[in-house]
Amino acid sequence: MLIALIAHDKPGALPIRQENRPAHVAYLKSSDAVQQAGPLLDAQGEMAGSLIILDVEDIADAQAWVDGDPYGKAGLFASVELIPWNRVIG
Repeated sequence: MLIALIAHDKPGALPIRQENRPAHVAYLKSSDAVQQAGPLLDAQGEMAGSLIILDVEDIADAQAWVDGDPYGKAGLFASVELIPWNRVIG
């Protein structure tokens, strides 16, 4: 099952993002569940959130992935949505 993980950073949290980015990227690369990933950008082109497509068994597996993410553990996100997604192109 494909899940779109959409997370928005807390206001002013860019230093938290930058400090934890190496661990987050390593977590992404170590996971077989990650199909696509990249930052959401604000109007100035700065990183302001994350969009990650996970291929997991169910929402519980997606939540477990979120719970292990160094960004989440560091308190970066103001919100995280897990939305079932259907790939049509790509």
